[in-house]
Amino acid sequence: MYWAEFTTIAIAHLFAVASPGPDFAVVTRQALTAGTRTGIWTSAGVGSAILLHVSYCLLGVALLLASSPALFDVVKLVAAGYMLYLAVQSFRASFRTSAAGIQTAIEVRIDPYKAFLLGFLTNGLNPKATLFFLALFTVVIDLQTPLVVQMAYGVYMALATFVWFATLSKILGRPQVRASMLRAGPWFERGMGLILFGLALQLLLLS
Repeated sequence: MYWAEFTTIAIAHLFAVASPGPDFAVVTRQALTAGTRTGIWTSAGVGSAILLHVSYCLLGVALLLASSPALFDVVKLVAAGYMLYLAVQSFRASFRTSAAGIQTAIEVRIDPYKAFLLGFLTNGLNPKATLFFLALFTVVIDLQTPLVVQMAYGVYMALATFVWFATLSKILGRPQVRASMLRAGPWFERGMGLILFGLALQLLLLS
């Protein structure tokens, strides 16, 4: 009965999750610097944050956020500040990384909780994600669609997001791939720092 609606949501979500953004940048960096396991934990955080967006859309909080310029600006500033913080961390790491330290980098381990929290905050604080889910739940999903069905859509998007980024982590977390990327040493970290800095600027310019 709701297959047409679900198909529209699934396609829109696929394009959104596959497009380069904060989630992609953070999961990529985590998987390359600390391996598949850390990338998967980060992916789990990103996927869980989808449920946060879905929850406040169902509660009407997203509509309030979008209709209040001052509140939306606060969220933008917090998100941009977080992206800048991650960018600074990458730049700082670039000065500690050298070709001789590749093996040490390959063996690095990050606490699963920290990896999960990083993914959760990266997606959960992203105002672009807020606007995306608000559009889905106000334009694509019919008001007559039962709440349980809307919740099922949210669970699907959370799982699909996790699977997408976990697969990316599996690919990038391979020792051969990581060693190849990490040979760039500080340039890899600086490149990620520039990407995160650019994403922070995008958030600040978001209207």
